[in-house]
Amino acid sequence: MVAKPEPINDAFKRALVHATRSLAEAPNLEVVFSNDGPRFTEGRAVLPHPPRDISAKDAAQLRGLADRMALKLAHQDAAQLAKDRPDGSDAAAAFEAVEQARIEAIGSNAMQGVRSNLSYALEAALDRRGLAHVTYDPSVPMPAEILGLMVRERLTGDAPPETVRNVVDRRRPEIEAKAGADLDRLAGLVDNQRAYARLARNILRELDLDNTMAEEETQEESTEDQDDQDNEQNQDSSQPEADPSSAQESDGQDNETVETDSHDESSKEEQDADTGDGPKPARPQINDNGAVEPPYKAFTTAHDQIVDADDLCEPEELSRLRAYLDQQLETLSSIVARLANRLQRRLMAQQSRAWTFDLEEGMLDAARLTRVIIDPTAPLSFKQEEETNFRDTVVTLLIDNSGSMRGRPIMVAAVCADILARTLERCGVKVEILGFTTQAWKGGKSREDWLSAGNPAAPGRLNDLRHIIYKSADAPWRRARKNLGLMMREGLLKENIDGEALQWAHYRLAVRPEERRILMVISDGAPVDDSTLSVNSGHYLERHLRAVISEIETRSSVELLAIGIGHDVTRYYRKAVTIVDVEQLGGVLVEQLAALFEEDPRAKAQPRRRRA
Repeated sequence: MVAKPEPINDAFKRALVHATRSLAEAPNLEVVFSNDGPRFTEGRAVLPHPPRDISAKDAAQLRGLADRMALKLAHQDAAQLAKDRPDGSDAAAAFEAVEQARIEAIGSNAMQGVRSNLSYALEAALDRRGLAHVTYDPSVPMPAEILGLMVRERLTGDAPPETVRNVVDRRRPEIEAKAGADLDRLAGLVDNQRAYARLARNILRELDLDNTMAEEETQEESTEDQDDQDNEQNQDSSQPEADPSSAQESDGQDNETVETDSHDESSKEEQDADTGDGPKPARPQINDNGAVEPPYKAFTTAHDQIVDADDLCEPEELSRLRAYLDQQLETLSSIVARLANRLQRRLMAQQSRAWTFDLEEGMLDAARLTRVIIDPTAPLSFKQEEETNFRDTVVTLLIDNSGSMRGRPIMVAAVCADILARTLERCGVKVEILGFTTQAWKGGKSREDWLSAGNPAAPGRLNDLRHIIYKSADAPWRRARKNLGLMMREGLLKENIDGEALQWAHYRLAVRPEERRILMVISDGAPVDDSTLSVNSGHYLERHLRAVISEIETRSSVELLAIGIGHDVTRYYRKAVTIVDVEQLGGVLVEQLAALFEEDPRAKAQPRRRRA
């Protein structure tokens, strides 16, 4: 009997596992394949599943993702990286891009096959990020990928990919003029992570991306000066030994005096705070470095907008956009609909039915017709279906409508929302679909108000929010189906301020009467608003998002789940999945929803049966 040949996918996976372990120099590394890869967590390397009909390009891209992860494990000290990483989202992203170029250069310079794999993975990542379509604007922070590509060119000799070469060349003169000499020095420090990081931080400072390094050096110098002064005082104070007991008494008196003074000062501060004269200031936030930051606020909310989707677009245009979305449905609907049907079967299976028998009216009970044949005088038997007690549930899909979602990501998100809403509605689960963006780029009327007020310091959020209701929970799908076409409208997608959007969606859910409430967030990046981040700390929006998530996850009955498209949202949310390819969104949405329903044991409660 001839043995059945091994499937190509299985052979490829097995070879990829061995290659990853070898490159990572970790023979016992656990390598698995899942829809939420690539990621590394708890000593496990998670890679995405290869396509069923895998092409040479698909294989090279997947090998590149595995090589990236393996090189990071072999050549990067995670604890040292955390110490060296600067504050601020822009500075941290640029620093990590430069560090990524270092570890990939080690593999590329040693092995030609690894160099080829990493190139394929890089091109795919840049294409997903849409870097080829970035327009040059000196007032906008430089994308971190541009600096990473220039460092990669210095370390490996590989020019940026053709699709983004023009974008890099527009920024090249500015970067070369400010930091060209230090960029040339990086190649000699590739094998020394700490020295490389110090030079990278200096490059960021030269490019005006990191202002914390100078402060740290000043603090270090002042600390060293203070230590020198203390040493000099200790040397000059060499005197004959005094009585130990008297020295202890003196020390005790000094300590007592210091404690008393400290107590008096703290008491005075508490008295001042409790006088009630004027409003008390909001409690400041403490960042990771122990520095005090002002609490999150909006400079003004007068221009914010919560609007129904059909109010932002003329009916004729909305119909045209919906028709365009329906065309896209033809290619995706069969895949997502098949997954949605699986979800529907799972949910319906939990809605256990019960019947009441031997009634005088209702549906004819065919199982008891034999009694009529045996005894024609016996009355007919009827049955009636009881109401199930499948708990009321409402699901909110909160979709990131930022500019980085433009194109394929927003179209797939709209299609998945369309199909899932219809599926859940058939199962008796109410669905709400919301979107969030801003009304303008780089600030709107809020920024104009701030400028008119004389540019006060620490103004908080400086853009006009736009929160969109595509479908409310109580609206039937047939009335709201056109609204999702609005996501296809050119010019709608702008900045994303996730924290306040999450607060808004959570509030709408919290006041709902349903017994179970689920909030799913679909996003492709960290919160970004140039106008706000230009006058506040670099992690101002991100820190607020973390605070909102923590509040919901620890104090609310709303179940929170996030799906990141090409962006690791697991660092924000407890329940989170990150997908690399937007085409995975439909499957992940269905799987996560099904898991949420199945993990709650009360969803399978049986109705009480009774007999007449």
